Amino acid sequence: MKQLWKSQLRLTTITGVGLCAVMLVAACAGDQPKPLPQPTPDQVRSHADRAFDKLKQEEQERAAQPPVPR
Repeated sequence: MKQLWKSQLRLTTITGVGLCAVMLVAACAGDQPKPLPQPTPDQVRSHADRAFDKLKQEEQERAAQPPVPR
């Protein structure tokens, strides 16, 4: 009786490990995420122009404020 129980436990364990291995392989073999589309040169230039304009505005505002006493 103990021998039958041990063989069933062994079979169940081997089956479980095998199923886990199959699931792992199947999960890793799925579709890879698609890369984000690269911005066009016009988009890059537009974003850079906006950032530069914002920087110039911040510098002008900082220059208009009185200096902070230390």
